[in-house]
Amino acid sequence: MASRNQNRPPRSPSTKDGVGAGGGGIPLDKRRRIGIGRIGGPTSTDRKPFGSVNKRQDVTASGDTGGTDGSEIENIDFTKEEVEALVNERPKMKKFDHKGNMELVNELNTRLKLCIKWFQKRDEANVDEQGKLRNTLESSEKKCADMEVEMKNKEENFNGVISDLRKENTSLQEKLTKEESEKLEAIDCHRREKEARTALETLQASLSKELEKAQQDILVANQRATSLDDMYKRLQEYNLSLQQYNSKLHAELETARESLKRVEKEKATIVENLSTLRGHYNSLQEQLTLSRASQDEAMNQKESLVNEVKCLRGELQQVRDDRDRQTGQVQVLTAEVLKYKESTGKSFAEIDNLMAKTKSLEETCSTQRERIHLLEHQLTAANEKLKMADFSTAEARTEFEELRRTTRDLQERLMEAEHQLIDGEKLRKKLHNTILELKGNIRVFCRVRPLLPDDSVGTEAPVISYPTSVENLDRGIDLTQSGQKYPFTFDKVFSHDASQQDVFVEISQLIQSALDGYKVCIFAYGQTGSGKTYTMMGKTETPDQKGLIPRSLEQIFQASQSLLAQGWKYKMQASMLEIYNENIRDLLLTNKSSAAENTGKQYTIKHDANGNTYVTDLTIVDVCSIQEISSLLRQAAQSRSVGKTQMNEQSSRSHFVFTLRISGVNENTEQQVQGVLNLIDLAGSERLSKSGATGDRLKETQAINKSLSCLSDVIFALAKKEDHVPFRNSKLTYLLQPCLGGDSKTLMFVNISPEPTSVGESLCSLRFAARVNACEIGIPRRQTTARIVDSRVS
Repeated sequence: MASRNQNRPPRSPSTKDGVGAGGGGIPLDKRRRIGIGRIGGPTSTDRKPFGSVNKRQDVTASGDTGGTDGSEIENIDFTKEEVEALVNERPKMKKFDHKGNMELVNELNTRLKLCIKWFQKRDEANVDEQGKLRNTLESSEKKCADMEVEMKNKEENFNGVISDLRKENTSLQEKLTKEESEKLEAIDCHRREKEARTALETLQASLSKELEKAQQDILVANQRATSLDDMYKRLQEYNLSLQQYNSKLHAELETARESLKRVEKEKATIVENLSTLRGHYNSLQEQLTLSRASQDEAMNQKESLVNEVKCLRGELQQVRDDRDRQTGQVQVLTAEVLKYKESTGKSFAEIDNLMAKTKSLEETCSTQRERIHLLEHQLTAANEKLKMADFSTAEARTEFEELRRTTRDLQERLMEAEHQLIDGEKLRKKLHNTILELKGNIRVFCRVRPLLPDDSVGTEAPVISYPTSVENLDRGIDLTQSGQKYPFTFDKVFSHDASQQDVFVEISQLIQSALDGYKVCIFAYGQTGSGKTYTMMGKTETPDQKGLIPRSLEQIFQASQSLLAQGWKYKMQASMLEIYNENIRDLLLTNKSSAAENTGKQYTIKHDANGNTYVTDLTIVDVCSIQEISSLLRQAAQSRSVGKTQMNEQSSRSHFVFTLRISGVNENTEQQVQGVLNLIDLAGSERLSKSGATGDRLKETQAINKSLSCLSDVIFALAKKEDHVPFRNSKLTYLLQPCLGGDSKTLMFVNISPEPTSVGESLCSLRFAARVNACEIGIPRRQTTARIVDSRVS
């Protein structure tokens, strides 16, 4: 088919839907937004409402959006209704206004990208908040445990301090009582001295009156005067002694006052210390956590003390009764002794014995009385301790309830964040799939191999050029043959200086779709030596030159590990085969002795009702890491059929198919997804005259060209929407049937060589890629199973 159509004029991909050549004739589902720059630019604290994004007049032109995209994504908020409206929105296409239709699609793509960037930031914020909440919960629990230990230690220390302070307070109270009694005695002495002085003054007045009377009657009362003089002298001596005693009392009063001041200062200091200690004690009481064991022990001690007091009171009553009875007996015996004292001499001994018994009973009573006082004091202390324990228990219970409420709030916030994360992941998958649907379910990328040192370029002009117009930038490629230029437009064009990472960035969203439960197929097409195997496999020993297959697998394993936090668990199975001379060969057979068995075994391709493809008796290996798949890829590369042609020293002579089946289960929502990733490296598509193949190489080339011609027929039938599509004409097309005519997301890489000698083959490859780009397939369908909704999730 390729040789039959190679001399036909190139069919422009813009002829679809009856639209002529030009920038506006590109199919709407193949258009890509132009000029949208990377996220960046100044940020602002005032965020724009989402309604401003939906208005066309607020969306900048495609050439000016590069510098404003970053600021818009920082300033826009989305609500759930707006996101749903944006996802369900479909642009209203006008029949002949292709430029306007393209602007509508670009506008919708821009808003969807803004929405996805906004969602990714919200997703990262939710993950960070979830981690912070978990850390806060753990720190709170640890803080509670540390606080309990610290409070127990503080309780023990403060109990010792309180006991010491109580002892000191008791001694100070005793000392204060003693000082107050001394003060009262001094005041009493001063009062008595004052009364004596008043009596002395009264006596002196009466003596003066008597002296006057005595002078009038001196002759008669000489003896009385003499006696009065003696009495006066004695009174003077008494007065002198009273004065001395008064001065002594004054000195003692001053000493007592100084002692009183000193005691008052000490009392003030003690009161301040007591107030400080009480405040400190009250503040510490708020932090103390008294365990139930101490409370029970206090209650038990109280009960035991109460029982013991009751017993002692009973014993005391019994002792009192005994004492009263013994007292009565003593009285009776005393009366008998007085009555019979003269008649009997034995009564004295009995009286002595009774007195001794009475003294012993009195001593016993006094001892038991002191013990009763001690027990009453202990009971009072136990009651106070019990009250303190009750108060501390109430405080601890209040603090514990507050901590429990805080923990419950943190757990509710954590649960709410997990639910938001699950809902956000669903929305991300929906938006991601919507963007890929708008880009087209079958897309075509073109990649130009860089010139190698042994390429025969010479002084000839380059045959490949890239248009610089804004409309076709990074999407167009021009091929010059015999002075005539053939323009082509694809979804993406990679020039010869594009790196492996640049190529992988463009397909990373498709790889994510496989993890989300879709069928994804990526295959490389082109002539021998155009870089197909380098694009798909690359050089695995050099990280920068790894191809799409190892990079895709690394992304899948990294993404599956990051989704473990959301409850997703994935199981992956890998298989590798090649189609060589229309025969399927298993590349994962372990021993070399089975090579003949591999050659003679007939593998059958089967499709089930769900669109899944299976090859009977094919080796399928469960894989859990990128290292296991790397080992399998090396094994498959060693088993693949290669040969030497004029186009390449080591040309791939078979179609290589790598299949990764992904099964995911979410333990939280019980949702299940099943995705398939097919990565295919097709054999070289050059003509016989170009490859110079003979013998076995001739048979291989004929088989390769036949299968690729069948692939071209299938693509052509799909583009024309014919009723019958010849998938069964070759093993390759039958194997790719679910990817080309089913519900998969399909991407084709067309690889071309920049050599002037390969311009004919490059033109054929580009024409074939243009027909694939004009083809439309069904809408991708995600493979999920019915989930059981958790009662906690709305």
